[in-house]
Order: sequence, then structure tokens, then C-alpha cells
Amino acid sequence: MKSEKITSLFLSLLPTYHKHMDTKKNYTYHIVVIIVVGIWGLTFISTKILIEYGLSPQEIFLLRFLVAYLGIWFISPYKLFADNWKDELWLLLGGVTGGSFYFYTENTALDITLATNVAFIVCTAPLLTTILSLLIYKKEKATRSLIGGSLLALVGVALVVYNGRFVLKISPLGDFLSLLAALSWAFYSLIMKKMSGRYRTTFITCKIFFYGVLTILPTFLIHPWQFDFTEFLKPAVWLNLLFLGVLASLVCFVVWNIILKQLGTVRASNYIYLNPLFTLVGSAAFLGEHLTMMALLGAAFILGGVYLAGKK
Repeated sequence: MKSEKITSLFLSLLPTYHKHMDTKKNYTYHIVVIIVVGIWGLTFISTKILIEYGLSPQEIFLLRFLVAYLGIWFISPYKLFADNWKDELWLLLGGVTGGSFYFYTENTALDITLATNVAFIVCTAPLLTTILSLLIYKKEKATRSLIGGSLLALVGVALVVYNGRFVLKISPLGDFLSLLAALSWAFYSLIMKKMSGRYRTTFITCKIFFYGVLTILPTFLIHPWQFDFTEFLKPAVWLNLLFLGVLASLVCFVVWNIILKQLGTVRASNYIYLNPLFTLVGSAAFLGEHLTMMALLGAAFILGGVYLAGKK
């Protein structure tokens, strides 16, 4: 009789235990996604350093994704193609939207319009992802905290990016390319949501890198390769390329695709608002740039907005 009571008590505690473990696991994913976005925020600094050494944006992207593609073969299953041509086409679109088209439009926009305009418009990607997700997936619901948090974070991004030095300079082509980059990332997130339940994350990411490399090659017909290969011997060059290729691409893209599956497209995408915050801190630490009160206020807005948007 006593043993039955103990068993009954144990069984009654099981749901509480599982709930506690699920909550703990959920918090872990939130911490991991912050780390991923933090690394991506630092990629702007690495890219800036490489450009100063003479690499063009498309050369940086090609090398970055090529390193990641070669590296992922050590962990990816030896599977060359998807199960059907439709899935293969979706993965091709993923490589374009999350790779070549996204980076090419963003980097081309930087040559046409102000960097602040590009940084701000590209950071609308989470908001665009939310809108597209609500339109496509009827199960997604727009809560007040989600909308309010997104808008608050976007205001914070504007404060951080413009940093108290707002300059109104509208460049229709440059701003349009920046918007295309933001839309491209939004579509990439939705494509990953579609594919995540069908294939292993490492296989999906491997295909993204492959098609990203393949579809960036035509741009070299317009802008031929010019970087001197002897420059690769410089530590600043190969170390930053390894950071971009191994950590920011190989590791972070694999983890990001897992995060999208676990937290959902909308909740995970809202963490992208933190991107300029990490860039700001990284610039202060590595490039000696100064933090202003406007930027710190923007940082507080971003943190508050991401917290609100992430609440259920």
C-alpha cells in the first residue's frame, strides 16, 4: 500500500518535471540564438577589415561560403541531392535568398547609399519575416507584445545605427536594394521552416552553402577577381576569413537552422534586432569607436523590444 502511494506520488510529479526540463531547454535555445546573432554582429567588423586589405565584398562572400562548404562535409551525411526535384529547388532558393542574393544586394547597396540607411533597412528583416509568416501560416498569431516589441526594437535599431547623427539622404536604388536584402532573408527563414522537418539540418546547410557559392560566380563576370593571393599569408586576412567561414557561417548557419525549428521562425527572427547592438559593442572594443548616450538608449530599446516580442 505504501509503495503504491510512492508510485502515485512519483507519477504525479512527472508532468512538473518534464515541464521544468522543457522550460530549461527553451531558455537554452534563447541563449544560443543570442550568441549566434552576437557573432553575426561582429562579422561587419571582420568584413570591414578584409575590405581594407583589398578584398571585394563578393570575394569575401565566395571565400566565406567556400570555407564553410568544405568544412561541413566533415559533419554532413554523404547525400548529394534532395529526395525530389521540388525540394532541391527549394534548397536552391535557400542558397540564393540566404546567401548570394542577400549578400550581393546588401553589399551593392553599401556602394550606392549611406551605410546607416542599409543597416537600418536590412534590420527590418524580422518585421518582414513576421508579416510574411502571418500571411502564409495561419497558425501564427500577431499578439500585442509581438507587434509592440518589434516596433520598439526597430526604433532602438534606428537610434543605434544613426547614433544621433541623422542624415536624410534618400537613394531610391540603394534603399530598394537594401529592402530586397531584408526581404531575401525573410524568405530564407520561411524556406528553412519548410525544409527543417524533411531533412537533417547539416544536409540543408550544406546545400545552402553549395548553391550560395554556385550562384555568386556569375557576379565575377561583372567584377573580375582582383585580390592578390600572396595577401592570404597575412594573419589578419586568413584569421578573419576563418572567423567568417568557420564560426560565422559553418557553425552559426547550422545552429540558426536548428533554432528556427525549435523556437519558431517569428520568435527566432526577432533576435536579429540585436545585431547592430553587438556591432556597436564590437566597434567600441576592436575599432576604438565611441559609445554615445543615443546609442545606449537605442540599446535599451532593442533589449526591451526583443524581450516583449519573445514573450508568449
